[in-house]
Amino acid sequence: MKSNMGTIDRVIRLLVVVIIAALYMTGHLSGLAAIILGIVAAAFLLTSILGWCPGYLPFGISTRNNTG
Repeated sequence: MKSNMGTIDRVIRLLVVVIIAALYMTGHLSGLAAIILGIVAAAFLLTSILGWCPGYLPFGISTRNNTG
């Protein structure tokens, strides 16, 4: 499993996780929207920690800087 996510990509995903969590904790998200966005947040958190996004594979996308 080779890393295919760059630092900026990972940070943006973590910011999205924080925003979703804050919206949920403050009561702005509930019901089906909370469930769907919770799943998205969990996926973003996991891919950010691993530095690997399986959704990038079929398209050959990599946001990682491979120079150096």
